[in-house]
Amino acid sequence: MANGNKLTRRTFVEGALFGAAGLAVGAFAKAGVSAAATDRIEFGRTGIRASRVAMGTGFRGWDRSSNQVRLGRDGFHRLMRAGFDEGVNFFDLADLYGSHTYMRDLIREVGRDRVVLLSKIWFAGGGEMGSATDRAVPEIERFRRELGTETIDLCLIHCVTDSTWPRQLERMRDELSELKSQGIIRATGVSCHDFGALEVAASDPWVDLIFARINNKSKVMDHEDPDAVASVLRRARANGKAVVGMKIFGAGQLVERHEREDSLRYVWGNELIDAMTIGFENADQVTDTLSQLDSVLRSRAA
Repeated sequence: MANGNKLTRRTFVEGALFGAAGLAVGAFAKAGVSAAATDRIEFGRTGIRASRVAMGTGFRGWDRSSNQVRLGRDGFHRLMRAGFDEGVNFFDLADLYGSHTYMRDLIREVGRDRVVLLSKIWFAGGGEMGSATDRAVPEIERFRRELGTETIDLCLIHCVTDSTWPRQLERMRDELSELKSQGIIRATGVSCHDFGALEVAASDPWVDLIFARINNKSKVMDHEDPDAVASVLRRARANGKAVVGMKIFGAGQLVERHEREDSLRYVWGNELIDAMTIGFENADQVTDTLSQLDSVLRSRAA
């Protein structure tokens, strides 16, 4: 992207953050201002404001590695910095991806107050992750050290796949609630990889934020009918939950530009999500996706 466009986007975002903007799509439409991918929006009832797009760090992630981490520290940093320079302030991390210490360099460079950090606790164990756990306190203490920060904005239980997850992970939930009361984390939630687990999360009072797999083609989703997932996501948002969409591009299966645009129009046009996380692998993908989402949001607000 040309420097002029970068400055335009960043100028707009910072004006939105500190001025009277930073509003929802409808409010932008009323004001005669087009909504943008990098607007700061409020996540449910959390009080947290972040860009509509998150820089995902876990494409093909497992055993504390991912395609982003495999870029090496310099490559990871350049990619995350490219997103930040485009106006993205939301970063999607996880213990499973091994991305905490890699992210620390960007936090130090730009300042902790300019980024929104989300991470996830992997409770199931296996491989390099060690044994299964039902604890949150030791994990969060380690996350804070790895990130070099006192506070983690959003913390999720990673990859729940059973509708009984609230009972199975009761101790972890209680510990996360205590950490939230201490201000060590600001909001709690789950990453859902099962339709039944998602239905439970949509109504559970403990949940502030949900990661949900959604696109218009049922690619890498937990239900063959996108509209069934859409119905649950609408209910979750009506219940005050923030929803972050993942697998919007089918984990790399929706590769054609028109396929990606159709999926963006489905999830945003139907008001299914507050934000989305994308596992970008290069800066050009960041620029292209932000441009596509800008176009979708403008058409929606018109």
